[in-house]
Amino acid sequence: MTTASIIDIGTSDSTLPLVLERFCSLFNQLDKGNLSKLQEVYGEDIQFRDPFGEVNGLDELTHYFAGAYGNVIRCQFRFGSSVVQRGWCTIPWVMELQHKRIKGGKTVEVEGISHLEIRDGRVRYHRDYFDAGQLLYENLPVVGGVIRWVKEQAG
Repeated sequence: MTTASIIDIGTSDSTLPLVLERFCSLFNQLDKGNLSKLQEVYGEDIQFRDPFGEVNGLDELTHYFAGAYGNVIRCQFRFGSSVVQRGWCTIPWVMELQHKRIKGGKTVEVEGISHLEIRDGRVRYHRDYFDAGQLLYENLPVVGGVIRWVKEQAG
């Protein structure tokens, strides 16, 4: 699904649904060759954070994503219903990722959620929450087997 449903709690900003639609669309088009599209969604003062790092500003975000998308074969998101409250949005997703260095290029699915602040028609704050182990560590040849074994023993 490229467009997410919106559960709106007490906001009067009519641009939020459009910004969320652009956000979801962007992440289903993004690759290392079109990172200039980030400026269509993010403000120059964007603060971004995920389990692997934190950056401030659109230039740093573009550089960060250049590294993140450098070996990506395919990346698509299935977005769930977002919750919006006074410019803050939370949107769950499932990422389907094919990466040259993860699991031999086979598709990996990772569940996560993005927490966004939208002001003046742009995303100003973006924090992604997901299990880094599910994305990376569990899919590495030797380490992945150990992590999966530990999870099985614990649960």
